[in-house]
Amino acid sequence: MKRFHVHLHVDDLAASIAFYSRLFAATPARVEADYAKWMLEDPRVNFAISTRGNQPGLDHLGFQVDDAAELADLKARASAADMALLDEGATTCCYARSEKHWVTDPQGVAWEHFHTLENIPVFNEAAAAPQGACCAPKAAAAPQASTQAACCGPSKSSSYHCC
Repeated sequence: MKRFHVHLHVDDLAASIAFYSRLFAATPARVEADYAKWMLEDPRVNFAISTRGNQPGLDHLGFQVDDAAELADLKARASAADMALLDEGATTCCYARSEKHWVTDPQGVAWEHFHTLENIPVFNEAAAAPQGACCAPKAAAAPQASTQAACCGPSKSSSYHCC
């Protein structure tokens, strides 16, 4: 079963955790120094916030799936819609090991399709990636043609952004 995913960048993590905990009537399923995530059942939403990013607001949307077959189905749909696909395959990001790919809508909004395999204790395991690198692909001038690698958007503290 699919779960809708929303990721927002926030300036004040503690204030945002307090706000969303009251709004959802639930505490986060995971809290880190720079990140929090709620796994809501009604509606089924993976709602994440982090201080990693360029500016407060929407970072990306997506679908989290429960198995590889659902992920393959989403990949086929994205390909059939003539969307440029950035296939990360096996990767680590957002304190999780996942299989994922990205598409960008005509407005430049990044959509992440992923299957979480397990939680990990760090935001990103990639030793070669700069601190804070991961996730949403940077939108190109023509979003449908975006094939730029993930881990490429600017942030306040580095030349990268992350989910």
